Amino acid sequence: MTDSSRNSGAWSTTPHDYLANRKPHYSDDRLRRSCYVTMRDGVRIATDIFVPAEAGWETPLPTVAVFTPYYRRFKLTSLATAETEESPNAGYIRDFFTPHGYAVVVVDVRGSGASFGTRDGFRSPKERLDYAEIADWIVAQPWSNGAIGSTGISYVGAAADFLATTGHPAVKAVIPTFAVWDTYSDHYNPNGLHVSFLGPEYNALMEALDLADPEKLKNYSYFADPAYAGPAPVDEDPDGILLAEASAEHAANVDMTQFIREFVYRDDGLSYDPDYTAPMIGPAYYAGSLNSDVAYYSVSGWMDAVYFANAATRRFLSLPVEHKHLLLGPWDHGARTNASPFRAAELPEFEKMAAYLRFFDQYLKGEEVSFGEEAPVHYFTMVEEKWKAAENWPPPEAESHRYYFAEGATLSREIPDAVPASDTYLADFSIGTGAQTRYERAAALGVENYYADWHGRDAGMLTYTTVPLSGDMEVTGHPIITLYVASSERDGAFCVYLEDVAPDGQCRYVTEGVLRALHRRTTEAPWNLKTVGPYRSLSRSDGELLTPGQPTELCFDLIPTSWLFRRGHSIRVAVSAADRDHFARIPGGRPPELLFYRDAARASAIELPVIPRGS
Repeated sequence: MTDSSRNSGAWSTTPHDYLANRKPHYSDDRLRRSCYVTMRDGVRIATDIFVPAEAGWETPLPTVAVFTPYYRRFKLTSLATAETEESPNAGYIRDFFTPHGYAVVVVDVRGSGASFGTRDGFRSPKERLDYAEIADWIVAQPWSNGAIGSTGISYVGAAADFLATTGHPAVKAVIPTFAVWDTYSDHYNPNGLHVSFLGPEYNALMEALDLADPEKLKNYSYFADPAYAGPAPVDEDPDGILLAEASAEHAANVDMTQFIREFVYRDDGLSYDPDYTAPMIGPAYYAGSLNSDVAYYSVSGWMDAVYFANAATRRFLSLPVEHKHLLLGPWDHGARTNASPFRAAELPEFEKMAAYLRFFDQYLKGEEVSFGEEAPVHYFTMVEEKWKAAENWPPPEAESHRYYFAEGATLSREIPDAVPASDTYLADFSIGTGAQTRYERAAALGVENYYADWHGRDAGMLTYTTVPLSGDMEVTGHPIITLYVASSERDGAFCVYLEDVAPDGQCRYVTEGVLRALHRRTTEAPWNLKTVGPYRSLSRSDGELLTPGQPTELCFDLIPTSWLFRRGHSIRVAVSAADRDHFARIPGGRPPELLFYRDAARASAIELPVIPRGS
């Protein structure tokens, strides 16, 4: 089935219909200029500017700004054809928005592409200040009408967030898509468990880009075109002399593997710069600087990388702005794939650019297109393959259904007996989740069929399964797991998977959640990190090792989802103590012996947010 908005009742005006009736102001012809913009510290930032050809350079237009570390534009070799996209990271934004009456500015962030400087961290505070200076420069140009928006995917989406948090008065609307809100907990250490897979993979990608190494770039489908020959120089540098000087500076760029490991706790600083702490690399840290009139459209997907779907919901719940919207689809990181196992096609068909255009037309251009009259939340229920609208997140009509771990590896709605009961599980460090998961796409590795090899992976896990359902059940929101467990070790990793088991026994992955036991302590969430379910600071002061043999409560969220369990299917919870393919082994070399309790006094259970049918 399709994820298109066509004929959906979830919108008063669907993105499909909006685009059908919103004709471009200009043709596809455009003009391009490129130049360096000098920052406060003398660092020169490479910038491309695109405007509609008919508008020319003297017609004031609203600007969509894009800040990327993945090259604003490639230099092309003789192998290039008319179809070769010189800007694979931002070309879709350029091509779509210029005919609709927008200028588009694409920027190589400092330390990348043709820009000078170095990256001293992952989205460093210096880089954020550059965004405000680029905004100053934009509004001083004759082709700018003084209004700026920003969008992009992943790093580029977070850059839109960072631009908004500079408080620049020209920034009116941003669309951070598939992007973090708090980098530490959304990306590299969800619930304190380190994603060991990502640092090395991402570092390898950035080294390949920084060195313009075509052999290494072949590993990444986005950058593998043999016509690519490194970053394009700016107009004032036709011989590439300045580009060579800038590229030489990139040798000093941060090593992501080492950088992210510096932050053992969320409030840690770098060993060589204690004032540079983990919160500073996430937009949430600066949310207090947002202007209340900046409009936000947060976008993510159910198979988005790590906890990025959670990031989108936390951003939506935390933003201190008047106009905010949330879109959650059946997509992977960047919506490059429709990840629903019941999709009609691999490529998403949802008209996301039309949705973005309507948002910018309303909040950046100031046109009356009734975007603000739509429900603030739209989400797609997989299996049912249907778009829905809600007035908040999670949908207010969701009811909490609690399923308890029970005898015989079952999940039951019945409250357990008072008689002590438990199940023993020896941690198996060989368990992994494979290479068709949400994590691969975060490292720019291609996945076409998500969790297609999932069936049988829970064989080495501790599982609990319901009887077949007597009717359809929609689970929309954040499942919450509560484990009562005693361990032989003082720390450990806990990985929990929600699964759909068909009548023929076929098992499908639905979602997951992880927790490092060291970070189990919960506290009240600050205003800028509102969350659904238990919040944990992940700070050093809240870290607490386990006492071996002592029962302990572990309560944590699973990544949000919207999934319809069909009548006759069963719900399964699978628990393991490792995912060797993606997470750090905790503790190293000591497989814990675990005792999971399931009696009335210590009732391990999962809470599912269930939408009543017919609502």
